[in-house]
Amino acid sequence: MAESPTIAVSHLGCEKNRIDTEHMLGLLVEAGYSVNTDEETADYVIVNTCSFIQSAREESVRTLVELAEANKKIVITGCMAQHFQEQLLDELPEAVALVGTGDYHKIVDVIERVKLGERVKEVSTEPTYIADENTPRYRTTTEGVAYLRIAEGCDYRCAFCIIPHLRGNQRSRTIESIVAEAQQLAAEGVKELILISQITTNYGTDIYGKPKLVELLQALGKVDVPWIRMHYAYPTGLTPEVIAAIRETENILPYLDLPLQHSHPEMLKAMNRPWQGRVNDAIIERLKAELPDAVLRTTLIVGFPGETEAHFEHLCAFLERHEFDHVGVFTFSAEEGTAACDLPDQIPQEVMDARRDRIMALQQPISLRNNQKQIGKTVQVLIEQENPSTGQLIGRSARFSPDVDGLVYIQPNPEASAGDTQPASARLGTMALVQITDADPYDLYGHLVTAQNLFNMPQIATV
Repeated sequence: MAESPTIAVSHLGCEKNRIDTEHMLGLLVEAGYSVNTDEETADYVIVNTCSFIQSAREESVRTLVELAEANKKIVITGCMAQHFQEQLLDELPEAVALVGTGDYHKIVDVIERVKLGERVKEVSTEPTYIADENTPRYRTTTEGVAYLRIAEGCDYRCAFCIIPHLRGNQRSRTIESIVAEAQQLAAEGVKELILISQITTNYGTDIYGKPKLVELLQALGKVDVPWIRMHYAYPTGLTPEVIAAIRETENILPYLDLPLQHSHPEMLKAMNRPWQGRVNDAIIERLKAELPDAVLRTTLIVGFPGETEAHFEHLCAFLERHEFDHVGVFTFSAEEGTAACDLPDQIPQEVMDARRDRIMALQQPISLRNNQKQIGKTVQVLIEQENPSTGQLIGRSARFSPDVDGLVYIQPNPEASAGDTQPASARLGTMALVQITDADPYDLYGHLVTAQNLFNMPQIATV
């Protein structure tokens, strides 16, 4: 029997793409393939590409060109495969297969056909697939954290966004399916589950006829995992019932990831945002009042066509008033196939860059002040890294989501006696108590709390 080819996987893009990658890995391993990240020795290299904005596409193209120049047999999957089907096959003869965003579950069959000499194109016009708890998965995150997809695709048509074209309309998983996977992940030792979809607050609308996020959170509250974090919560979907579920469900973190994009009603209307002008001071103040301990993150777009200096100043004042804990900023990217691509009054790139830089400069002292409020608190930290040369541990508190927020840098407590051993929990993939002693705009610094000095610590903070 011929030996199976070796396969390397290169993952690019967001956490939604990451889950697709993890399912492809799981399916290939289950089929008996040897899969790793060693592109040099692999027979085939699967590149799971991103096509959300221009910079992401450029990274994907660089990766593909480098592999082509190394004469690798490339399987292109993900958003670029969905977006630029014929162009990729025409321009990259080294591409032996193209697999769309709704077809990654066919990866084993694709490899089998490629082995027989076929050049495969497996791209559904309208992606409809979503994996469930029975789909094999090989996680690529640190051992303590896992992303849990509750829905795929999007029914909204924001003027700047290519996602519905790349990933189809919203399709939710059932509550039972999501809880079953959460229980599997908890049994593997996962300490943090991060719920993702395109619009988490719209979860269930397509299969239940109305949003079912409250019921989902309540069901997940019974899963034995310490932290459950939500991404992509649209503020108008954070109803009093959803807020109550967050507040009353012990393992749901009061971490609100609000993809606002802008504050000015004219800009929101031009962007065709679902709530248009309803992102205002009142909605943010209501969230703060109902969840006073909440950590607030938002993402913004500067330089959308027609954004005037007055619109931009409105956004700056909005950020100064509300003092978000974390802010991410993108410059507008004109994506072919979106309504905003050909709008008049496009903003020069240098103006967009200057506006982005100003937002980040404005946000830095705000983030610093918010982080400094953590000094003196004792917090739970999920340990994720260890420096082998210094022994320094690195992790995240509940304030920080992976990759987009800060870290907690940890040292053993300097006041610990020689007989005071390091807590058994202070190892990778576990939770440890840390007393915060310092902060900068991005990260926190602290010492492990040992059994001997635990009784002298203040009350443990949740965020």
